[in-house]
Amino acid sequence: MQRTTAPVAEIRVTTPQEPTEWALLQRQLLKVETEACKQFFDHYFDSRGYLKCVARWSANDGPDDAMENLLNWPVLHALGGDDVLIEMYEKAWEGHLVQYTEAKTTEVPFGRDGIYYKEFPEHFDWFHIGEWLNPFVLHGLSDPYDAAYITRAKKYAGLYMNEDIQAPNYDPQQRLIRSMFNGSRGPLLRKATGLDWAGDPIEIEGRFNPGHGERTYEEMVEHYQDYNDIAGDNPLNLGTTTLALCAYMLTGEEKYHNWIMEYVDAWVERTHANNGLVPSNVGLDGTPGGECEGRWYGGVYGWGFSVKVPQTGETAHRPSFQARAHYGFANALLLTGNLDYVKLWGDMLDQVNAEAKEENGTVLYPHMYGDEGWYHFHAEPFRPGALETYYWTMDEKYAKWLPKSRWLDFLGGKDADYPVETLKEDFLNVRRRMAEVREDTATPDTRMCDDALRLNPAVTDNLIRQMLGGLPTGRVGYPLHCRLRYFDPQRRRAGLPEDVAALVESMTADEVTVSLINLDAIQPKTIIVQGGAYAEHQILEVRTGDAETATETATETATETAVNHANFVVHLAPGSGERLVIKMTRYANAPTCAMPWV
Repeated sequence: MQRTTAPVAEIRVTTPQEPTEWALLQRQLLKVETEACKQFFDHYFDSRGYLKCVARWSANDGPDDAMENLLNWPVLHALGGDDVLIEMYEKAWEGHLVQYTEAKTTEVPFGRDGIYYKEFPEHFDWFHIGEWLNPFVLHGLSDPYDAAYITRAKKYAGLYMNEDIQAPNYDPQQRLIRSMFNGSRGPLLRKATGLDWAGDPIEIEGRFNPGHGERTYEEMVEHYQDYNDIAGDNPLNLGTTTLALCAYMLTGEEKYHNWIMEYVDAWVERTHANNGLVPSNVGLDGTPGGECEGRWYGGVYGWGFSVKVPQTGETAHRPSFQARAHYGFANALLLTGNLDYVKLWGDMLDQVNAEAKEENGTVLYPHMYGDEGWYHFHAEPFRPGALETYYWTMDEKYAKWLPKSRWLDFLGGKDADYPVETLKEDFLNVRRRMAEVREDTATPDTRMCDDALRLNPAVTDNLIRQMLGGLPTGRVGYPLHCRLRYFDPQRRRAGLPEDVAALVESMTADEVTVSLINLDAIQPKTIIVQGGAYAEHQILEVRTGDAETATETATETATETAVNHANFVVHLAPGSGERLVIKMTRYANAPTCAMPWV
């Protein structure tokens, strides 16, 4: 795979285009969300970038939640939001690193010298580390030349490549990460306790409202009473490959590429050896279930991880690796272009659903596996990662488990109202969230750091789908996956230029159709269109002026422009618009965070 250089092909658009509702809504939503983020930041962060809360160690309300408050702010900027989004994020990131280094535990064994050590958790699980790192890993979309960011990305990746003598997280012989709890002081190899997860004793009644609904500190500890089996590798640790991927895309250093492939390939081999099922615990000797008495389905957040809810006594099923581990295999896809890495996950969905049974005329599908075999049957098919697998492969073989999706219906030409209606819903969502922000009168000493998570006004899911043809980045802590991305060469920054909107209307394995509109009736706009978030897709040609999509004033003869590059330039005349049909070879280029004019 090769890296690409500056774009060469240029397309000039002069076709008049009336402002469409979806385009106006997109631009207004970018503006409104940016302003809402400014108000949110002023309300919940102080002048140092500290979060106005009680800073403590916990999986409930710990340091990961501090930066979850800024989920997707960098990607909102990369769509075309104002530069102030990056400025606020950077201030909060730097501030919270100091805040949680200063904060210390008293009862929890780790964190007594500071919850962060070397600007990273001493020990934490990758369900939570991934959520913490979400804005960090997306920062490279907009600011890949920041020296501090590059240094920190390399340092974080080095924690999992044994470049730090105090963090022997990785076993290169067995090609595994030695514990689910890992970090800047290495792996935690003992059984975890409720205290390790819940954090130091804290007053609850009348002061705090924990997110899991606990009424007392004792219930917080009890919530984690079964969260014990952390030694050995866990598929959630595939999230560590994102750190190495960021370092690779920022520097191009092959050592990061090589480590990712070594580690992911080990997981592929384990999965094949385990009859196509990703094991949720791997022993220190490399055997599935080696730290759980041979139970390949063991481990916290594993196949058999069903626990009791302390408030109700009910059983809760929490196989959380299922919602995230497939993105780790997709990191290998980005590096190699080999779809087998993600087909492995799709084939696993087939295998689990093949264990379905019929009761009273209803087909029931399993979702968990324990000592007695498959369990937790219900009518919903087993399909975590089904949408992502289909998106990456574009193989109809994997479409059968897809959930209902207005987005997919729209891409298939079945739901023309989808863009406008969902963007309007986002406006209402932002309005409701900001109303609650204004009503939040809690003082910092009565606020948990996760209290405001649900009020984050960076509502980006539909914008990512519509503008980029991409998968929402959410809180999983993995890179952005999309068909197209845009840059403003005049302002030398990521994102669409002001007053320009984009709508991806259809996608196939080798083609994507996007409409671009310049809402500015006076000024022309220039855009660089890139294949993929990280230039991973090679654009072959662009077709414009299709007769079937032409307006009365448009040329009815299609024009094809050869590109053979990861990028091309579009010049939009004032008040113009065009539908572009872009042919591409996906995953053909080495991914990079470099801007397209470098």
